Amino acid sequence: MMYWWGSDMTGWAWLAVTVTVILFWALVIAGVAALIRYVRGTDDATSVPSRPTPEQLLAERYACGEIDETEYRRALDNLKAVDAGRDSASRQ
Repeated sequence: MMYWWGSDMTGWAWLAVTVTVILFWALVIAGVAALIRYVRGTDDATSVPSRPTPEQLLAERYACGEIDETEYRRALDNLKAVDAGRDSASRQ
């Protein structure tokens, strides 16, 4: 039985159906992505990487051959002296 307004959908009806289907699938995909992130745990992309310590940077420079052993030892002693000075200043 045909309805009194006709049997064909108008342009606005096609647009409404298309937008609704696109929104439905976007919500389904977003839900699946959220579920996967929840199951995996923390998201590594948003976590802040830790900065290397000065000692680690110095060791890396020594390992790459940018500095020699005497310069490495001197800089390491300086870093330890600065750290010791900070520790004693923070205790006061």
